[in-house]
Amino acid sequence: METTLRGVGVSHGVAIGEVRHMGTALLEPPAKQISPGEAEREQGRARQAVEAVGADLIARGNLAGGEAQAVLEAQAMMAQDPELIADVERRIAGGSSAERGVYDAFASYRELLAGAGEYLAGRVADLDDVRNRIVARLLGVPMPGVPDSDEPYVLIARDLAPADTALLDPALVLGFVTEEGGPTSHSAILARALGVPAVVALAGATEVAEGATVAVDGSTGEVFVEPGSERRARLERLAAERRAALGSATGPGATSDGHKVPLLANVGGPGDVAAALEAGAEGVGLFRTEFLFLDDSARAPSEEKQVAAYRAVLEAFPEGRVVVRVLDAGADKPLDFLTPADEPNPALGVRGLRSLLDHPEVLRTQLAALSRAAEGLSVYLEVMAPMVADRTDAKAFADACRAAGLRAKFGAMVEIPSAALRARSILQEVEFLSLGTNDLAQYTFAADRQVGAVSRLQDPWHPALLDLVSLAAEGARAEGKSCGVCGEAASDPLLACVLTGLGVTSLSMGAASIPYVRAALAKHTLAQCERAASAARATDSAEEARRAAQAVLSGESHT
Repeated sequence: METTLRGVGVSHGVAIGEVRHMGTALLEPPAKQISPGEAEREQGRARQAVEAVGADLIARGNLAGGEAQAVLEAQAMMAQDPELIADVERRIAGGSSAERGVYDAFASYRELLAGAGEYLAGRVADLDDVRNRIVARLLGVPMPGVPDSDEPYVLIARDLAPADTALLDPALVLGFVTEEGGPTSHSAILARALGVPAVVALAGATEVAEGATVAVDGSTGEVFVEPGSERRARLERLAAERRAALGSATGPGATSDGHKVPLLANVGGPGDVAAALEAGAEGVGLFRTEFLFLDDSARAPSEEKQVAAYRAVLEAFPEGRVVVRVLDAGADKPLDFLTPADEPNPALGVRGLRSLLDHPEVLRTQLAALSRAAEGLSVYLEVMAPMVADRTDAKAFADACRAAGLRAKFGAMVEIPSAALRARSILQEVEFLSLGTNDLAQYTFAADRQVGAVSRLQDPWHPALLDLVSLAAEGARAEGKSCGVCGEAASDPLLACVLTGLGVTSLSMGAASIPYVRAALAKHTLAQCERAASAARATDSAEEARRAAQAVLSGESHT
């Protein structure tokens, strides 16, 4: 009998197949005591296991490339944290075996993360995965992970660690469903990069029987267990229509009546460029520069190293537009040399531009590197600051860009509600705005983007968030300047039409989403997009807004 489950759709498309469950998590190792004479040997075993797991994560990252590489390298740093290793060795000296010492030290660190104002709670799954890998190596048992299968399947897990998600084979894993996680979790971001349909935060997902047939709709968040023949036929028809639309829509982004909406790619470094070019990206709307700084959290990379990385991306888009976000550190991306270690709530503390203004030499070096990287190239370079709260912030950033002799457009990210409310004021100092919808939702609804329990409030369809997008876009239009969206919201084809209707001037997303968004825009006129935006804003919940926009764009509504 058909059953419908609802979670949060985070990666578009339809997957129909048999369920395979993720390998079970490790059992807790026994709390056996060792003699003092065994401590040195056990400490050596623990160090070797930690080093091997760290190396394995880095190797997986190198293999995966792109955004996954930065995520896995950050996870490797977690494994090799000197304080954590010192704690393991103390516990072994006190009589614990290597595996028990690792297990208990990670449990202690886990409590710290989970209790750190809950902001870092989203990294707990990553930490658990590192612990499981180290303990598995010490016990000599297989790693928990993606099941072996010769036939394609739908993967179900409590949560997916980045190391597993990064190397999923899309030819075998038709789609995946997780019980935990949220729309901005690492597994969601990597699913979109892979182009695999995915649903997260689905209560009861792990209770679906192994081998059961499920249909996963990554757009709506619905999972149909043992779907009937009529349902299967409808979903297969929908999937075929989407594939056909993808093939027919090519070239620059535009509505069916010719209103241009440049479609840009979000990239984390040179490794993401090939996928962006293959998807037909018209440039880069968000070049995240953090990946360079995560290699060594103790010091900033040299100017030379930065120049080489930036130039590799800029050269790939001659005559295109590349928008670089200066270092966005703090909160869930702490750097030892930059971010305070003792903030009670890092999400509301010194992060983004605030960190850079406190460390002007880091900003100065980055801007100088960008200036050198763009020399002699025909690319249209634009540079923007994260976490701009008001005109004072915008002026400080623009002044720093001018002082560095940077020949580029200067912009501000709209991630704080005050920036949307005072968009025209901020645009007296900078030349463009770019909306980061993940953080804008987090700060609008006081809902931590890493906490699955409040994922209802992280939905970019919420009318309050659409109101703020509209305010920022209207402010930019009044000043004759541009206002793009570079947050995850841009990757939703239906929402992309609504954002266009709100007056957003460009959309930037993971490369895998570009063909879907291009096809959706090509089906509708600007007036239809504007009517869908009005209908969505007239509702009171994210679900109602999505339905209202769908009704307008599918022709079911004549409002």
